[in-house]
Amino acid sequence: MMTPHPDINIFNEIYPDVLKLQELALKHGINDIFQDNGGKLLQVLLLTGLEDLPGREGNDAKDMYGNEYELKSVNTLLTKSFSTHHHMNPTIIEKYRQVDWIFAVYEGINLISIHQLTPENLEFYYSRWVQKWHADGGKDINNPKIPLKYVIQHGKLIYNTYAENPGNGA
Repeated sequence: MMTPHPDINIFNEIYPDVLKLQELALKHGINDIFQDNGGKLLQVLLLTGLEDLPGREGNDAKDMYGNEYELKSVNTLLTKSFSTHHHMNPTIIEKYRQVDWIFAVYEGINLISIHQLTPENLEFYYSRWVQKWHADGGKDINNPKIPLKYVIQHGKLIYNTYAENPGNGA
């Protein structure tokens, strides 16, 4: 017989609140806060007022006007760049050129900031990726990165944890 770790008591004490968080996530189309950055996605959706777009194909979210967005997050304890797409090619890039991107910056599970970049802000990368794709004979690019530093320098800050009133969209 296995003996439970003493911390199971702490887990059992806080678990009802985790279940409440999952109930909130379900209201926003997130089936599991522990998969695919579900908890982080919920936080970003609530702070930005965006709505999750279901499915794995297409863009990630939309606003109240129907504008769609690509959402990305990074954990700065692990890396300093954002992942993009595992099969980057001109078709995907054309899709990306139609929408703004929302970049959420986390330190572990703590949200630090959210930045918005337009297609114009990201054209530097789109052009480079198209050139590389052609130079490589039409071979898809495996997950090219966008550096955090570029996002901070070129994006519009739409949320900052350290602002006077967190959650106010500052």
